[in-house]
Amino acid sequence: MARIRIEPGNGLQSAESIKSLRGTRESLALPDEGNSFGSDSELNGYTSERPTDKYGFIGGAQQYSEQSAEDIPPEVLRQREAKWLDMLNNWDKWMAKRHKKMKLRCQKGIPPSLRGRAWLYLSGGKVKREQHKGKFEELDRQAGDPKWVDVIEKDLHRQFPFHEMFVARGGHGQQDLYRVLKAYTLHRPEEGYCQAQAPIAAVLLMHMPAEDAFWGLVQICEKYLPGYYSVGLEAIQLDGEILFALLKRVSPLAHRHLKKHKLDPILYMTEWFMCAFSRTLPWASVLRVWDMFLCEGVKIIFRVGLVLLKCMLGSQDKLKTCQGQYETMELLKTIDTRYMLEGFLVREVIELPLSERDIEKEHLAQLRRWKETRGELHCKSPPRMHGAKAIMAAEPPNRQDLRQNPTIIVESSLATNKNGEGQQEDKPRKKTKEQKNGKKNVTPVAANPEPSDTSTKPSPPLKDTPLQGSNQSLISTEHDTYL
Repeated sequence: MARIRIEPGNGLQSAESIKSLRGTRESLALPDEGNSFGSDSELNGYTSERPTDKYGFIGGAQQYSEQSAEDIPPEVLRQREAKWLDMLNNWDKWMAKRHKKMKLRCQKGIPPSLRGRAWLYLSGGKVKREQHKGKFEELDRQAGDPKWVDVIEKDLHRQFPFHEMFVARGGHGQQDLYRVLKAYTLHRPEEGYCQAQAPIAAVLLMHMPAEDAFWGLVQICEKYLPGYYSVGLEAIQLDGEILFALLKRVSPLAHRHLKKHKLDPILYMTEWFMCAFSRTLPWASVLRVWDMFLCEGVKIIFRVGLVLLKCMLGSQDKLKTCQGQYETMELLKTIDTRYMLEGFLVREVIELPLSERDIEKEHLAQLRRWKETRGELHCKSPPRMHGAKAIMAAEPPNRQDLRQNPTIIVESSLATNKNGEGQQEDKPRKKTKEQKNGKKNVTPVAANPEPSDTSTKPSPPLKDTPLQGSNQSLISTEHDTYL
């Protein structure tokens, strides 16, 4: 009989309302609303009999549909899983010598069973966790600043209320979300909490444990989107101007229309960028965008924004339906589903010619203009890292930090004593004298310290096996993955 041991795991708004993205008691305190954390379980129409989709949604606009997502054949998925396992086992070599191939595989989509682990490696969260062991537990034990704790508690039930992890008030999903967000406010007390961080953390929690989600959030806030969640939101305003300037090159017609009606970028792109499109796109598209975003950096977020603006406002026929500012804003609030479908959107994003150099060049131009018109930035953010390779180059890890730690270890009753555990699986046994003479080598009953059920055969120890023997997509070459 096998024993299972759990181990630490790897893996549109008015200009005035923009300020409400920074958490304050006044902006978030709703009338007649109690504390959402730790209250009695309240369900959003969810019962145990109500089915969830493949992503865990029980309803809502982001629920899975055959039109919004592409299904991958099981045999193709198995092949991709095997390739990703090899990359994860040799991460430093792939990042150094075969990064282009890794980028292509991220563009094809990371296998669902390995997505959480891959995101942690891509973001550099795995290395951060290993280099700061015990840090999250230390922050988790602290009470937290009451100012931010109060705001976070009121925000929990707003995050993906139709997902099974967050549907129940005070449920395990909301508890972990609270822990991650509270820990971040203690980790960066000068920054505190911003409402747009909650959906980012929630997406991570759907794919990994709380500690890993915390380090993933740290990396996104500090490396990918630095300054986005700081007081004043200067970084997001600056990126809005960069997006608008790049739109002139991608779709001059859309650029002229927005300029004519004096639509500030901050009015339509704030939620897109600060939440990395997690509250805008169908879920299949969200996951594919995040796969590419964590590999290639913020240029993917810019590309998605440019593709949506071009598709919605890039032709005269489309502009006929939005002759004024109000009509244009309404159009951008309700983006045509056709342009958000996984296959179409990913293809357009990949094909859009926009590089890190283009973004940095425009960043410098907009920064000069900002200083001329508004003066110096009040928030000094660290430099932006354009993807996984740049993060790894800036802070080279050692191999020990990249080593995979299984989340679940299965100990079989067939294993021998601790000194020789698992060695019989690695080396072929030499034939004994009895075997050479044709006799069977019978193992004494006393050699097995644990009783086994004689009615069924005991399961053999887990070992590496070929993937081609099953139509199921299972990770058989690893101990586990966090699901």
